[in-house]
Amino acid sequence: MQKYISRFHYLTQDLPHRSHLEQAITACESGANWIQYRCFSKTEEQHLDEINRIAEVCDDWGTTLIITDHTSLLSKADIQGVHIEDMSADYTSIRNEIGPDKTLGASANTLDDIKRIAASGVVDYIGCGPFAVTLTKPNDYPTLGVEGYKTIKAEMDNLQIKIPVLAVGGITAADIEALIDTGVYGVAVSAAINKSEAPTSAFKEIYRKLY
Repeated sequence: MQKYISRFHYLTQDLPHRSHLEQAITACESGANWIQYRCFSKTEEQHLDEINRIAEVCDDWGTTLIITDHTSLLSKADIQGVHIEDMSADYTSIRNEIGPDKTLGASANTLDDIKRIAASGVVDYIGCGPFAVTLTKPNDYPTLGVEGYKTIKAEMDNLQIKIPVLAVGGITAADIEALIDTGVYGVAVSAAINKSEAPTSAFKEIYRKLY
């Protein structure tokens, strides 16, 4: 079943001065139609309390809410889907667990990752990166840059792989136009908004460049 996938995925993150709920409220008020709750600092019980409050906000604004990794929470809160960051995950098993109606996203770094994810036939979109160095979730994966996405998209076209791919990792507003020119479907952004002195303005600037 084909599902709606936004071209702009906004990700919350662990910050010392602003809660995930506060971040979600700011995003919704700025026009977000897609929020990914991405938290690594709480227990599942703490997750559930916060995600229920975020879900209420998203419901009020008509915003799609996705959660990172915690598939067990899908049945406990009003969440529309899950994004899996483990690139070696068994996506078929995850799809069987969450059912056909929930959105399932997956992370990738290489064309081979994308080929494997697409071959599963159960994933709705892919977040591919990192585009540049990112401190939101430090990793050892090679950065792709604009040329990396051009190469990946050309190979996907040759192989007729049509799953939506979003650029992720270290993206700023200044990168948007060049990234979209590579043929990627959209972008996922966190720190460029969350760590901005004016998150609302940062969000709206990226939104304008995408739409």
